[in-house]
Amino acid sequence: MNKYDVAVIGSGPGGYVAAIRCAQLGLKTTIIEKYNTLGGTCLNVGCIPSKALLDSSHHFYDATKHFDTHGIEVSGLKINFKQMIARKNEVVSQTSGGINYLMDKNNVDVIQGVGSFTDATHISILKTDGTTETIEASKIIIATGSKPASLPFINIDKERIITSTEALSLSEIPEHLIVIGGGVIGLELGSVYSRLGSEVSVIEYMPTITPGMDAMLSKELQKSLKKQGLKFYTSHKVTSVENKGTEVVVIADDKKGNPVEFKGDYTLISVGRKPYTEGLGLENVGIKVTERGQIETNEHLQTNVSNIYAIGDVVKGAMLAHKAEEEGTMVAELIAGQKPHIDYNLIPGVVYTWPEVAAVGKTEEQLKEAGVNFKVGTFAMRALGRARASMDLDGQIKVLADAETDEILGVHMIGARAADMIAEAVIAMEFRASSEDIARSSHAHPTFTEAFKEACLAVNDRAIHS
Repeated sequence: MNKYDVAVIGSGPGGYVAAIRCAQLGLKTTIIEKYNTLGGTCLNVGCIPSKALLDSSHHFYDATKHFDTHGIEVSGLKINFKQMIARKNEVVSQTSGGINYLMDKNNVDVIQGVGSFTDATHISILKTDGTTETIEASKIIIATGSKPASLPFINIDKERIITSTEALSLSEIPEHLIVIGGGVIGLELGSVYSRLGSEVSVIEYMPTITPGMDAMLSKELQKSLKKQGLKFYTSHKVTSVENKGTEVVVIADDKKGNPVEFKGDYTLISVGRKPYTEGLGLENVGIKVTERGQIETNEHLQTNVSNIYAIGDVVKGAMLAHKAEEEGTMVAELIAGQKPHIDYNLIPGVVYTWPEVAAVGKTEEQLKEAGVNFKVGTFAMRALGRARASMDLDGQIKVLADAETDEILGVHMIGARAADMIAEAVIAMEFRASSEDIARSSHAHPTFTEAFKEACLAVNDRAIHS
């Protein structure tokens, strides 16, 4: 029987990063993955393939809507959807191969198969060839991720009624895609197909899209996406979804309780995700799970079984790849005797539509609810020379700072390259910077990041360009 210092179950961003960090710290490590490729949901059917399609569709949208304004005349433009999907698959394949390389480089043993606890230190692995192997590990990290959630009355047939997984590999561009759920996944994939010519209807139960984000972001994003052609039906409660063969019929009650009928050729169910723990054998070791299916952990991500840890989507908190990575690193270092920490308030959230949306820290609504006295600075992207040069005029940046100390408490941005720009805000807040600190820092001109500086200047009514 092979014995390890650490065994990681699941090779997504949390799992593979945890395995690499454990190996770097001198621990004999193995990673167990039930699928044939490493990388988990994010790499195979999530973050990476969706961004590949977002980029491809963005190129097509720009070519059809904006190229002529730039003086670029294009005729006979058409979509080769099969090639678009093939390129997406190649991006996934290359990235997965990179994870394999990293496992080899760091001497992490990879075991393909379904891992299940037999006791607190032994894992039985059912391999794809039908054989079984049992390993022993002093410490075990559960990193099995999540899977798409649904509603009790919906039958996801993966043909017409689909999840994000199927939406990434359709054989045709839908004529009318009905998206149930106005969160990140629904809006990103809805954007992909809207750009490619689909009619897209987004049905959201809450009064706003992207619930939980700052109200400014939700409002601005919905306004921008409506201009691009997406249709929104907020405060609508879906009551039935039925595949009629060549079309899907969705019934939803509007805010007055009146039923509204939607007909489309595909319906994307994007109402969130849920922890994936089936087949792990948690009951064999008595690991506690919450009512929501999340594995219970303490502040060190340790389960009630002291040598077993859990990270990423299977524990509480935002279901984000980079959050899982931070947790994987933290657990590896804790196992090695170090004392790392994570400030969960500084885990950024991003929506990769166009314009992009990104945020870190507290929302204005959260600060008001907590009774915090704060100042607000905003700056519109259209006031930037760089935004005018690239025709990316939509969006703004909002900075929230403590009214007394001027410490930045939250940054909320929508606009071109917001997904990259949010990193500056994260670093600033990690070092407890004030809005004045950013306002006094030189930002290259012309750049999109100047909007962050201007928003910080605006906190104290000093914005130069607005």
